[in-house]
Amino acid sequence: MKTPGFTLVEIMIVVAIIGLLAAIALPSFIKARNSSQQNACINNLRQIESGKEQWAMASARGDGDTADTAGIDEYIRGATTPKCPASGSYTYGVIGTDPDCNADSVTSHNFAG
Repeated sequence: MKTPGFTLVEIMIVVAIIGLLAAIALPSFIKARNSSQQNACINNLRQIESGKEQWAMASARGDGDTADTAGIDEYIRGATTPKCPASGSYTYGVIGTDPDCNADSVTSHNFAG
């Protein structure tokens, strides 16, 4: 009498199919995560740039003047420097230049305002 159940070959086929589907889907998930991080980082850089411009106008600063990070942070939502989603950090730079992100990532996190 044959006992009900799956044979080893059937189980191996199912595991192979699941592995194949995972191999196809994983690169898409990684690409979506990188794209999401890049977009969030660029949005943070836009907020920093906007805060720099508002701070410069409010404190009568011009191009080339040193940016006061604490003063600029008052013009950014949350009153603090945003955190880069790709574990990088932001450099405000001087007034009149774009802020920068030094994230180690495959995708670019530079803001060209």
